[in-house]
Amino acid sequence: MSMGSHMVIADAGASLLKLLREEMVPDPVFRPELIGMASPADKGDLVITVFICSLRENNEASRSGMQPEGNVLRYPPRAVDLECLITAYSNADILTRSLDEYRLLGKVAQILHDNSILRGPMLEGTLSDSEAGLRIAPVPYGTEELTRLWQFGDHPYKFSLVYKLGPVYLDSNRVKSTSRVVERKITLREKGREG
Repeated sequence: MSMGSHMVIADAGASLLKLLREEMVPDPVFRPELIGMASPADKGDLVITVFICSLRENNEASRSGMQPEGNVLRYPPRAVDLECLITAYSNADILTRSLDEYRLLGKVAQILHDNSILRGPMLEGTLSDSEAGLRIAPVPYGTEELTRLWQFGDHPYKFSLVYKLGPVYLDSNRVKSTSRVVERKITLREKGREG
């Protein structure tokens, strides 16, 4: 279970980015800096963009029950899944650009299939001590859903992959004070005898 502060969203994205940089550099991507976290609208010189585009409740992984911490009870964390849009960009000429981008996305899909759970040193920040790891799974969106997801102003729709990361747990800052039982008074009464 991945537990963490408000940093878990950034740490999940950084963990995915670390995996892609380690597996895609130097072939087919020359330098790790060409794979980055960015909206497709702000891609700059990136060859691969990873963009966390939505956060959804994960009711299956949600927890109930307060968690004891010293003299307080902490409200349970919120279990969420993150959806990532992964897009490839090629500077090749118009005749081979799409094929080049498909090759890049094919490599991404292969890497994510082979690494469907990130553990240990692949996890960044608050996720690094997670025993369960970070799960990565494709989201089976069709063209209509992808087109709806692709809301980046004037930028035309590009073929992209969507993957789910999670669950990750956003800790609650809400606590409830508790006081320990210091003294207990028990009164025993003798039952009357009927005779």
